[in-house]
Amino acid sequence: MSESLDENTFKLTFDTHYPAIRNFIYYKTGDMDLAEDLAQETFIKLWERLSEVKSATVKSYLYTIANNLALNHFKHQKVVLNFQIDTLKGGPELSNSPQYQLELKEFDGRLQEALNSLPEKVRVTFLMNRVDKMKYQEIANALDISVKGVQKRVKKALDLLNEKLQYRL
Repeated sequence: MSESLDENTFKLTFDTHYPAIRNFIYYKTGDMDLAEDLAQETFIKLWERLSEVKSATVKSYLYTIANNLALNHFKHQKVVLNFQIDTLKGGPELSNSPQYQLELKEFDGRLQEALNSLPEKVRVTFLMNRVDKMKYQEIANALDISVKGVQKRVKKALDLLNEKLQYRL
């Protein structure tokens, strides 16, 4: 039988899981400041339900809360995100940059757009692997899926990005 969390184990839980939760949210949102805020909110929600959460399920609980917070943010920020993507596609300020900087910004915009167009589960898995350098087994544990599932998602991300960007990643 798994014990509930208490105030003494909360700090250990926070220290252990905060970086991974923050990165998980960052991969979903692409905004580190927002990831920090939502990760803190995730742990506030854990604190509010501390006596109800079992130590054996705390990791799953944290990822569920973090995912829901990110989804709620996306619903609220959909118009803002579309505006930012349109802005990344170019504007008068880019015409003053050297050719290389212009091409770099254009590619970055296309890359961000391509990443945003990936299915959420595929994008999160891909970013955990490529940005955070997590191994497939670590990703599988964090997302509660099989290693084979992680492999399939990363391959699908690479295939879709290659197709959209016509560039080998």
